[in-house]
Amino acid sequence: MKNYLAALQAKTSNNDYEKLAAIKNTGVHKAVYESAELCNPDNIFVCSDTPDEVAYIRNMAIVSGEESAALALPGHTFHFDGPHDQGRDRAVTKLLVPKGESLNEALNQIEREEGLTEVHGLCKDAMEGRTMIVRFLTLGPIDSEFTIFCLECTDSWYVAHSVDLLYRKGYEAFRKAGTGTEFFNTLHSAGKLNDNMVSVNHEKKRIYIDYTTNTVYSINNQYAGNSIGFKKLALRLAIRKAHKEGWLAEHFMIMGVNGPDGRKTYIAGAFPSACGKTSTAMLPGENILADDIGYVRNIDGVCRAVNIESGIFGIIQDINPKDDPVIHEILTSPGEIIFTNILVKDARPWWLGMDVDLPETGVNFTGEWFKGKTDEKGAEVPPAHKNARYTIAQKVLANCDPELDNPKGVELGGILYGGRDYRSYVPVQQGFDWEHGIVCYGAALETETTFATIDAEGTHEINIMSIQDFISIPLEKYLHNYLQFGKKLDKTPLVFGVNYFLKDLKTGEYLNGHQDKHVWVKWMEMRINNDVEAIKSPTGWIPKYEDLQPLFREILDKEYTKEDYIKQFTIRVSENLAKLNRVEAFYHENIPDLTSEVWRVLKEQRERLVKAGEKNGDYISPETLMK
Repeated sequence: MKNYLAALQAKTSNNDYEKLAAIKNTGVHKAVYESAELCNPDNIFVCSDTPDEVAYIRNMAIVSGEESAALALPGHTFHFDGPHDQGRDRAVTKLLVPKGESLNEALNQIEREEGLTEVHGLCKDAMEGRTMIVRFLTLGPIDSEFTIFCLECTDSWYVAHSVDLLYRKGYEAFRKAGTGTEFFNTLHSAGKLNDNMVSVNHEKKRIYIDYTTNTVYSINNQYAGNSIGFKKLALRLAIRKAHKEGWLAEHFMIMGVNGPDGRKTYIAGAFPSACGKTSTAMLPGENILADDIGYVRNIDGVCRAVNIESGIFGIIQDINPKDDPVIHEILTSPGEIIFTNILVKDARPWWLGMDVDLPETGVNFTGEWFKGKTDEKGAEVPPAHKNARYTIAQKVLANCDPELDNPKGVELGGILYGGRDYRSYVPVQQGFDWEHGIVCYGAALETETTFATIDAEGTHEINIMSIQDFISIPLEKYLHNYLQFGKKLDKTPLVFGVNYFLKDLKTGEYLNGHQDKHVWVKWMEMRINNDVEAIKSPTGWIPKYEDLQPLFREILDKEYTKEDYIKQFTIRVSENLAKLNRVEAFYHENIPDLTSEVWRVLKEQRERLVKAGEKNGDYISPETLMK
């Protein structure tokens, strides 16, 4: 067997070699050696997480030109991705599937050997003339049942800096771990860069996930959702691991909702990007535990969850002091923040929806920008990208939950699912049981896709659990695992569906205010703790007006009228039946082997709607349901 550690001695300095030698895991040595052998860097820098090394990485991100510190507030830097690298790229993100295996056609995939040949060819000598940075990290708290070890080799100082804000440092954990400890591995190269330090070979961008070796390959890109292997890319690996071991790896925010007498209830939520997940997790007066990905386990019969990350890579559009005071305060104060794809003018960052007039000139992801500038297709270039981001460590938030690093996680009292549904579902409702909530709110989640995914804005789709892009096992197995997980719990979380985007069918106006979500979340907390009753509707349990009215007054200082309530919580029978038709058509087309339990739940939902419609008409007021 090849001695990879000895082979690395010729490629590293004595100091970096000693840091690798201190890790007694031959799999680590093999991964680092093979990455270096393939990409051919001039140097290898192994980060052992000392303060000096972390500071060095941040400084090199600036020295290299990948980030700029030309902003007025100390600690603020900015980075630009290329015009064709502004979001997750479905078309070039594929699972490598060995011959003889098959996944659902809905999952983007390529035959493994073909994919490896292609991506290895693109990575060949990609780091020539550069340094390969080796980072050790963990997903989930260290020394926990939830912990997954991670390794990333990259030639991007920006990526190496970003992971330091987003994840828990893992060098010492690797050093203390056993020789055969499993880990997720990522190899990333930004590829050829132009004078602005932006990846230029966007047509050769590839993000391939080899689940047979728990390895992510990412080449010719910088956008963090594509280049940082431990976000949605490693989520695909974790889903397979979770399925095998009987737990859940989910696209979850997790928040601590404060109730009376010091009570705190933890609620997880899944939303497609730009559908309200971070703004829900960041509600003022509550605590944020996670904003993007959570692992959920059955521990002694209790549903417990952790944030696998320790930072936030958040969408910055529409953040303003009125609607998002907590995060706005952070973004406008000194401290370590990486802004990406915003507009820079007068040594400050500008973004869309910040509730001020934006400059008419500046620098953005297309270079020098001016109002009226157009791209190669003739479309007007906005001042900042709609998917512009900020990267921060979560602990800088005043409302960061104190249980963030609890190795035991937190107990989930509820799970909610929400997308962009203009026509059918009410703003908030509770499932009749675990199966009903999971199927009708999670597995039937329908949304209008957004700018966080390239070339998909403005189309409608079913997005199961808001995780469909990342599912790496057959969809029927994923749903079956989910349903079985709940059945094995002694204490099952309540399941809720939320819809912040319901519109008046006549006027097209939104029926939810931007801050109304806080009331829906507080109502969920009360339901979980048996503080309020609810009205049974064909699609789930819905709130009573007399419970919502005081919540609107107490939380938002807003008068909530009976008219508002009836508009929001009228059950739209035809629209809900049409939604069921779309969901069932999707399942027939994409999940032919779907478990009969899902069909049973959908059939029962249809029967309730048809029966209610025959009795009360197409639009059923909540007051009618109370009679």
